[in-house]
Amino acid sequence: MYPAISEYIEAIKSAEDNFKELTNLRPVLGDDGQPVMTSGNFAVVFKMQDIETSKFYALKCFIREQEGREEAYHQIAEELKDVDSPYLVSISYLEKELFVDSTQTEETEFPVLLMDWVEGKTLDKYLRENLDDKYALEMLAYRFSQLAQWLIPQPFAHGDLKPDNILVREDGTLVLVDYDGMYVPAMKGQRARELGSPDFRHPQRTEDDFDEHIDDFPIVSILLSLKAISIKPQLLGEYGAPDRLLYSDSNYIDLLKEITYINDSELNNIKDILILSLLKKNIGDISQYLELSAPQITELVTKEELANAWKDEKGVRYSQDKRRLLKGPIIQYIKGSYCVSQETKVICYEALCGCWGFENLLLPKGLVRIGDYAFYSCRTLKSIEIPNSVSDIGKWSFYHSGLVSLSIPNSVNKIGEWAFAGCEALKSLNLSNGISKLENGVFSGCYELVEIVVPKSVKSIGKYAFSYCKKLKTIYLPEGIMEIGEDPFAGCESLLSIIVPKGTKWMFENLLPSDKDIIIEIDREKQVISTEVSKVDLDDVWPDEYGVIYSSDRTRLLKAPTKQIKRGNHNWTKSILNGTYSVKPGTQYICDRAFLNCCGLNTVILPQSVKQIGDRSFQGCFDLCTVELNDGLIIIGDNAFRDCIKLHSIQLPKSIQQVGNNAFYGCMIKVQFSNYKS
Repeated sequence: MYPAISEYIEAIKSAEDNFKELTNLRPVLGDDGQPVMTSGNFAVVFKMQDIETSKFYALKCFIREQEGREEAYHQIAEELKDVDSPYLVSISYLEKELFVDSTQTEETEFPVLLMDWVEGKTLDKYLRENLDDKYALEMLAYRFSQLAQWLIPQPFAHGDLKPDNILVREDGTLVLVDYDGMYVPAMKGQRARELGSPDFRHPQRTEDDFDEHIDDFPIVSILLSLKAISIKPQLLGEYGAPDRLLYSDSNYIDLLKEITYINDSELNNIKDILILSLLKKNIGDISQYLELSAPQITELVTKEELANAWKDEKGVRYSQDKRRLLKGPIIQYIKGSYCVSQETKVICYEALCGCWGFENLLLPKGLVRIGDYAFYSCRTLKSIEIPNSVSDIGKWSFYHSGLVSLSIPNSVNKIGEWAFAGCEALKSLNLSNGISKLENGVFSGCYELVEIVVPKSVKSIGKYAFSYCKKLKTIYLPEGIMEIGEDPFAGCESLLSIIVPKGTKWMFENLLPSDKDIIIEIDREKQVISTEVSKVDLDDVWPDEYGVIYSSDRTRLLKAPTKQIKRGNHNWTKSILNGTYSVKPGTQYICDRAFLNCCGLNTVILPQSVKQIGDRSFQGCFDLCTVELNDGLIIIGDNAFRDCIKLHSIQLPKSIQQVGNNAFYGCMIKVQFSNYKS
């Protein structure tokens, strides 16, 4: 038994006294002075706020028993903790978290589910409020198709997809809520805890149908409804009902007949998939067939539109409905910050091209597209926050602007060629995880960029994409890239390392001239840097009393001292380091070939700070017999101790995550592992 809703309300009012761990949370009160809440069949949800961070949360308290709920939510939380998606909210299940004085049961401590609070409207409510806005209907269908393509291939399923469990944020993006019926791989072989709403589940679904495909049918039926309504809104009145969209068991034949007469290829394609899924519950990965074209508001501007434009106080010209920013002021100067009209959906072709004077640009939450050349050569523009409603950034749109930092939200799936080229002041870059291609020259000439992380979604990199990024030192490339254009890093004179996932090095071997051997094969998750020593590194060094060369910040040991000797007609390089050597405290990286062929070296003592031993760093140290490796060491590179023939034994610390190829080749030693897993 669980407490009554009224008892939960009283407990929540004194949250600071009744929570075990969540003592920072306080209820958000409505105009009536009572906690803001909603209730359903199994639970009541309160809106809470953290008094330290001001962040809002949804707190779910259960009012009915559900078999297996506790274990299920632990499994769901574990599955979703590493899933980074705007379509999901984070969740935490806390047992015996809330004290409630209840007459319903002798228990006094009850579980709660903590979730991020989402400000938005249910899909059904949003749809009905926008029936007169064709663009909003088209965009809703398009965004749901994007959600569908993401969700269907996932190894988990929501389990109760319906409009009430899909929220539309203020910027129009979608998020799934209520994970009570979710399936995750850890539940394989179990029976469903619930079957979902009748009008949004497969007609033949039973409790035994519980796997990653249970969302397929509701996805198709919802998408069919949204696409049909975007074309013919009156269908909602003819076939819909307050608790559903168009499809139901009782009307689907008439509905499919009606749709057949609508001449739209995308709609008819979804209809065919729905019919197929009715005949067969599992029809495989259908995500590729559910893609809809993004709705378009033209970005080209006519003379007539400019003549009849609406002007704001800065002289910027808009279409009469303010949905399109047409052109900047006649005198191309805007003083101070500029805030684009909140109704604007598209910033048109060359809208503010060459405009100057303003440093900050504020974009509306509902903006969808930034047109070609929109902010071309806005050299004074330093700051912009792109809302997560934007899906398309046009070519040359911010060319030669003065942007200093840039964060592109995951909603963006296309960035045009040369879009941010010539942004010479750009120092910080965070790319969208929704784009599949980095177009030609997209970040060419961004002189101040030092590090770039290419998101996992990218499959193609265009020619000259990062050319002449003169200060670029490190770029992280994901696995799965299928195409790389001509000279993407031409003119990147400071580039030290291209870091790629293990096993994919062959894809990138021809990116740079052969005299720049900087590519390493290591996963970004290891949190390591290149241990290759470049000429640039040797320009700013610190030598110790033995002549061992370190980087100026003393975090990298670059090279042991050597001298040139002549034998006959040949010059030879000989190490002059002998006996015992203690690496300086604070050193994190022993660079590649640092002690190569130091024949007289017999003992090396490494400080606790060392994280990585580079490739061939001690190769050919024939007299080396003792090496002390401390906890904190993560990587031992390829051939690191190769041919150290006197090295009798070595203890690998438990912190080790990777030992390179042939690391101890030619060493007649016993390697001891401290809880190390290869």
